[in-house]
Amino acid sequence: MARHPDNSDSFRQLGGIIPGTPGTHAYSLSGPKPSAIPLLIAVPHAGRAYSAPILKALRNPDAASMRLEDRLADSLGTAVAQETGAMLLVANAPRAMIDLNRAPDDVDWEMVSTAERPAKSRVEPSRRARSGLGLIPRRVPGAGELWKRQLKQEELAARVAGVHAPYHDALGDILADLRARWGVAVLLDLHSMPPIPQRGVTPPPQFVTGDCFGESCHGDLAAAIGTYLEGRGWVSAYNRPYAGGYALERHGDPDSGIHAVQLEIDRSVYLDDGLSRLGEGYPRLVTLLAGLVRELAAVAMALADSGMSSDWRDAAE
Repeated sequence: MARHPDNSDSFRQLGGIIPGTPGTHAYSLSGPKPSAIPLLIAVPHAGRAYSAPILKALRNPDAASMRLEDRLADSLGTAVAQETGAMLLVANAPRAMIDLNRAPDDVDWEMVSTAERPAKSRVEPSRRARSGLGLIPRRVPGAGELWKRQLKQEELAARVAGVHAPYHDALGDILADLRARWGVAVLLDLHSMPPIPQRGVTPPPQFVTGDCFGESCHGDLAAAIGTYLEGRGWVSAYNRPYAGGYALERHGDPDSGIHAVQLEIDRSVYLDDGLSRLGEGYPRLVTLLAGLVRELAAVAMALADSGMSSDWRDAAE
């Protein structure tokens, strides 16, 4: 199996077009070519390219952005990718426009003009969509209803075609390329979370690892995250309260050597007291995550070398 290349060139690929912002791409994919490690960092919820129509339609754009964005998680992803040689996929489109961690048909159809809704039997929105956090977010705690008007079907279709589809096509392609080169591929889906309130004497987690309850990655990879973080004094949790969403469900396929894991990070770890700008903890977190990425790459390559791609579920059962 190939290992770290002696020479590599960097590349940057832009894709998709954000509706309402001609020339603004939905995502940016970058990294060394050929790849240096079998890992892709994806940041789907930190996009800040708000189009004029989106800003006009939002009731309170500032509140929506603060509540919905994984604030400056793209800065984390960029710094860690540069330090480790990981591939990096960053969404530029904001989550308010379309949530890339939801299925393209997971829509709260009450948001769409009545005459344009599909037959009820055709699409049943998930619990997340019914609570306001579907493909197009409708409401968030502390901000209430996000939109001044209902969504038109053509607007929904344009967002899926211009943002959602090309993002996930690129994500799938790069994971396939990594697997072809290394025999294994790992998606680290990077998110941030509001600080979790403490209950009782147990401190709340600062990191939450999600793998769809063991479905989207090999257990050794998920375990490595918890061991790495806790060994350095951090508090971590596993699958609760965040187990992962559509990105892991769609792209994680451990039996074929593609592993997908989500990492949620408490925003107070790397942002200022107002949770709006990078804070004093940011450099320390970059160093921590860079070490974690190297650890995951090493574990993944060990799995590939041992041939453990399809038999781990049977062993666990």
